[in-house]
Formats: sequence, C-alpha cells, structure tokens
Amino acid sequence: MSPTAIVTQRGAADAPCIRLRGVGLRYYGERGETEALSNIDLDIAEGEFVAFLGPTGCGKSSLLRLVSDLVAPTSGTVTIRGGKAGAARRANDFGFVFQDPALLSWRTAARNVQLPLEVVSYPVEDQRAHCEALLDSVGLLKFKDAYPHELSGGMKQRVAIVRALAWNASILLMDEPFSALDELTKNQLQDDLLRIWNAERKTVLFVTHNISEAVYLADRVVVMSPHPGRIRTILPVRLPRPRTEEMREQPEFLSQVRAAREFLRT
Repeated sequence: MSPTAIVTQRGAADAPCIRLRGVGLRYYGERGETEALSNIDLDIAEGEFVAFLGPTGCGKSSLLRLVSDLVAPTSGTVTIRGGKAGAARRANDFGFVFQDPALLSWRTAARNVQLPLEVVSYPVEDQRAHCEALLDSVGLLKFKDAYPHELSGGMKQRVAIVRALAWNASILLMDEPFSALDELTKNQLQDDLLRIWNAERKTVLFVTHNISEAVYLADRVVVMSPHPGRIRTILPVRLPRPRTEEMREQPEFLSQVRAAREFLRT
C-alpha cells in the first residue's frame, strides 16, 4: 500500500492533526480593512504533506501564521490535535522554514542548527552529536564548521531545514523555501525534503507558487483564489511514493500539473 493511501486511511479513522473551520482573517491598517482569508474549511491528517498553491496575495503565508498561532483568526477556529493552536505553539510543535534561511552569520552551520535546542532546553551533552547527525542526513557534515557566507544558497537552505527539525517538531511549516534557488538545486532539495519526510513523517504544510513543485511533493494540493483567499479546490495527487526525478516527465504527472494550472486560471 502506498504512503498516500496509508495517510488517507489513517486520516479517515483518526481526528485530524490540523482542523480549520470557517476561518477568516482581516487586517486593519492606514488604508482601512483588508480581508486576507475568508471561510477556510480544511482538515489535514497526521503525517500528511499538503501544498498550498495560489497567486500572490491569496493568503497562503497568512494561513501558516494562523495555524502556528502567530496571528489569531478574525473568525472561525483553528485546532491542533483537538486543542488550541496556542497550546501547540507553546509545546514547540511547529518548525518553520522560510524563503530566506535566516542563518546567524556569526554561528557555524552546526551552531545554527543547535540554536533552537538551546531555546527548548535540549540536553546539553547531546546537542552537538544531534546537530552533526542532522547535518550528515543532508550531506553537510563536512561543512559543520563553515559559516553562512561560506555556504551556497542550497547548503544554507539545507541547514535551515534540519534546524527546523532539530527539536523534533511534529508539524513543519514551509513558506516558499526553494523559490530563490536555481532549478537543479531546487530539485535536489525537493528530493532531500521528501527523503526526510518519508523517514520522519512530519505533518508538512508547504506554500509555493510553483505548480510542478506542489504536485511533485504533496499528497494533496490546495488551490487558492485571490482577494480574499479562499479554497478553490483540493486536488489529490495520484502519484506513487517515493517520488523520483523520472516522474516529472511522465504523462500522469504532467496531467496533474495541467489540472492544477486550469484551476488557477479559472
């Protein structure tokens, strides 16, 4: 049975990891009121990889902030495993990866990964070995003592990914993490992420503008409409796992990319 089928069956039997009901978000500024999101209903299962796809300004990033309790919804509810999102945040259930790796320039790769461990009081005697194991998992162990200016863009993003995983957060929130990278590096990092996800089975919410990326990575693609952001449709990705580079040229993959593109156009 494929991992996608397992996720689907588990999600049907168990309460969802993340549930949004009637969620709306309004901002109030000098120019008045802006409605960022409207009437969002969505369940995400434990261990599911969900991509959010849509044009600029459709509220994809705002949705991640709502889930992680960085902002509160204007209407509706957000629950994490049946409880309040704030409780999940305080329990360090969320790991974040952004477009900008945001590494501290005065810390080495290993010490950047170590930073969240210091914040969550991870056992001091275990921190170094844990960070080195994480860097080794993405092929960066020999660069553990390198500073950010000595790393390529792809290397920095790998450090950012394992830093988000350092304290074993169960939900990974990723906001266009690969958009600034060249195509070859982007594809390599997508495969790195899928390998880590396959081993760890974190629940992943992945924001992107890239249709092919969304289809290649996700179990489901949530296509959003702009101004205010609403869910236009949810497309199940009917591709086997593990995903491979060869799939990018296969008719079924291209067909699902076309389907997502059509919903974005309507």
